[in-house]
Amino acid sequence: MPRAGLDPAAVVAAGAALADEVGIAGLTMSRLAERVGVRTPSLYKHVGGQDDLNRRIAALALGQAADAVGGAVQGYAGRDALAAAARAFRAFVLEHPGRYAATIGMEPSGPDDPMADAGRRLLAAFTAVLRGYEIAEGDVDHALRMLRSLCHGFATLQAGGGFRWGTDVDESFEWLIAFADRGLRTGFSA
Repeated sequence: MPRAGLDPAAVVAAGAALADEVGIAGLTMSRLAERVGVRTPSLYKHVGGQDDLNRRIAALALGQAADAVGGAVQGYAGRDALAAAARAFRAFVLEHPGRYAATIGMEPSGPDDPMADAGRRLLAAFTAVLRGYEIAEGDVDHALRMLRSLCHGFATLQAGGGFRWGTDVDESFEWLIAFADRGLRTGFSA
């Protein structure tokens, strides 16, 4: 009989929290079982195994990131929306580095996969940012990739301790936002 209060959502939430502490590579079924107070085989009543657990954590993380970014950009446009989105995304990754790491390289298994929906919501939040700029329709995908690269790259480097030299990291991040804003306002010409 499953432990009272333990269900798939509780197992995934506990796994995500543990991943934030030990990293996604350090998350194992046995470690998670110990965390939630059951024997490892009991977890298989709630998740299909390590790959299923990681996929569910990735979906959770994408959904949470989408909520954070989507909520942050509400009522803003242009540089203000860009700054709000970038700051919210960075804060999410720094607060939840393990669960966010689960999203890297994880692709939805199909259109009904919860990861696909969460990914669409996150993409919609960043697309909303771009509406505050005059970007040609043919350049929207490029602009989205640029924003993702800037935000993802900075946040994951910072979460991994990649900025160890003297300049203030927050100052560098604000510089990145200003640089992206200038680029989006100026546009692209080949």
